[in-house]
Amino acid sequence: MTAESRFAVYFVPAADTALYRFGSAALGYDCYTGGDVAQFSDIAMNAAEWAALTREPRTYGFHATLKAPFRLHPGYDQADLVAKFSAFVASIHRPPVIVPEVEILDGFVAIVPKQPDPDLDALAGACVRAFDHFRAPMQAEERARRSHPELSHRQTENIDRWGYPYVFEDFRFHMTLTGRIQSDRRDWILSILRERFSRCHDGRPVPIDGIALLRQDSADARFRVICHSSGPIS
Repeated sequence: MTAESRFAVYFVPAADTALYRFGSAALGYDCYTGGDVAQFSDIAMNAAEWAALTREPRTYGFHATLKAPFRLHPGYDQADLVAKFSAFVASIHRPPVIVPEVEILDGFVAIVPKQPDPDLDALAGACVRAFDHFRAPMQAEERARRSHPELSHRQTENIDRWGYPYVFEDFRFHMTLTGRIQSDRRDWILSILRERFSRCHDGRPVPIDGIALLRQDSADARFRVICHSSGPIS
C-alpha cells in the first residue's frame, strides 16, 4: 500500500470459473495474480488492435463495480477496510442471481443481466453505503475526471455525495469487455464476443457471490484482488 493507493469493491467471478477465464482472456489480464494472460487468438483482428481496444478496462481487471475506486480516508488503514469487507460479505445470505448476456452499453461491450434484478440493485446500494466512510474526500482532479456534461443533475449530486455518478437509481450492473468502439465497428465486435461467450457459457444463471476487495498502488498500476468472499488470496 502507498499514499497513492486506491481500493474498490467489485464482483469478480472465482478464478476457476469459465466466466472469469473468458473475461480475463478478453482483457488480457488476471487481477488475481496481477499477470498478463493470453488474449483471444482466433478473432478477426490483430493482437495490437485488440490490446488497444481493451487497454482501459484492463487496468481494472474483469469485474462489475459495486463500490467505485476510492482513496482511503486518513482515519483508517487497510486492516480496518479488510475487517469491514469480511463483515460485509458475511452478511450476504442469499446472493443475487443473473442470466448474463453480451450487449453494447454506452459504446462499449459488456456482460449485463438479461433482466433487471432488484436484489442485485439492493446489494450494490448496500455496498456503496457500507464502505463510504472509508473514502477520502475527493480531490479536484478526481471530481473532474468523473464529471462530464452528459450527466444528469442527480448523477452530479451522486459524485459529490458518494464519489461516483452511477449509484442507486443510476446503477447498472455490467462487466466491461472493451473500451469505447467506433460506431461502425460495434456490431462486428459485439458478434465476435457473443460467439466467444457462447462457447464457454451454457446459459445457466450466475450467482453474484464473488465479492472482492481490490487495490491499485499507483495511477499507472492495475487493480489486483487482495480479498475475496470465496476465501484467502495467495
